[in-house]
Amino acid sequence: MSSSVAIQAEPAPIIACTIARDVQNFDLLIEDMETELGETWGDLSFTDAAAFFSQPDAMALEFVAIAIDDQDENDLSLIAKVIKAAIGNEIKVIVIAEEVSPIVLHQLLKMGAEEFVPYPLPEGALHDAIQRLQTPEPLPVAVPSQTALDENTSSLKPAGNDLEGVLLPVHGLSGGTGASTFAINLAWELANIEQQDAPRVCFLDLDLQFGSSATYLDLPQRDSVYEMLTDTESMDHESFMQALLTFNDKLHVLTAPTEMLPLDIITSDDIQRILDVARANFDYVIVDMPSTVVQWTETVLSSAHVYFTTLELDMRCASNTLRFIRALKAEELPTEKLRYVLNRAPKFTDLSGKSRVKRLAESLDISIEVHLPDGGKSISQAGDHGLPLSESVAKNPLRKEILKLAKSIHDTAKSVSVATK
Repeated sequence: MSSSVAIQAEPAPIIACTIARDVQNFDLLIEDMETELGETWGDLSFTDAAAFFSQPDAMALEFVAIAIDDQDENDLSLIAKVIKAAIGNEIKVIVIAEEVSPIVLHQLLKMGAEEFVPYPLPEGALHDAIQRLQTPEPLPVAVPSQTALDENTSSLKPAGNDLEGVLLPVHGLSGGTGASTFAINLAWELANIEQQDAPRVCFLDLDLQFGSSATYLDLPQRDSVYEMLTDTESMDHESFMQALLTFNDKLHVLTAPTEMLPLDIITSDDIQRILDVARANFDYVIVDMPSTVVQWTETVLSSAHVYFTTLELDMRCASNTLRFIRALKAEELPTEKLRYVLNRAPKFTDLSGKSRVKRLAESLDISIEVHLPDGGKSISQAGDHGLPLSESVAKNPLRKEILKLAKSIHDTAKSVSVATK
């Protein structure tokens, strides 16, 4: 009798809970919680959660997974109460969100939620989020060596350093004109333009909906980009640099956010702050703009040294260019900063094509100063492989032309710098 009592196991403590209006709407979450935690998790409703946190049964709780969808946006105050109650009881919070607006999600993260995972859950996403919650932060080193300090700060300028970097936005006047390819490879060529004392180059992907820099450079997309974009008032040098990723230890990149965002989620003031801190820390700042004209396009254009616009030799680009120029002139914006880049330009021997280019420029009353040749299939293949052209097809004629332009920009910038000293 006594032996049978001795072998009875105590029920495992509940270390996690899901909190949802109806957890059955999140069947993938149930499966992943069972996989990760077995029987050591439970489920609560929003109305019961806050009261449960103060009970003895909640003492072992390590985290809660709050699962919400678009129908829960009307109950944001109740969800906020649950998050605050969890944090008040030192319980960490993961937000599982399906079709929730970025604004609501940002509010929840600002309240103290530590992790966000989209629903339907990507494979392994919940596991990774739990691992991050359970991994203790490394203890600070009391007295770091000078070597370690040098290594950690070699790629950063001191806060408050004012370089007044050259701002070069790139704006595609129609889809498929190669704006992103041109912008990314121009940034990379500038970052490698000199072997000794190479300039510091930053690439800002401000195409918030279809930005492709992460794909073209094989870089991960991080939630910190969204957090930085939507809270620029508290952004400083350090938080900006932490939002950047580095490609091959030379090019600093702000990728597009992980989620497709409305272009007006950021304001002209947000953009101005980002441009100011980027220019203060880098010699060149390349900006990949959305093809859509938005309120903050004026901010970028006004701050730019040269504003590149890419187009092709067809009627859609001609029509869009004309509308673009009219829109800028109607607002009395500085159209003299525009530099037109013709992608897939006719070859030198194509006299008919060169004549069409001349007629296009005359009809639009513009000067097409940069002619980029058609690089062929190898250009899209380089993008698929996540490599700049110089790293995959260095002898491609398109790469050579972008390199020539980068040298011209750098030589001009150096001559202006010398003249102003």
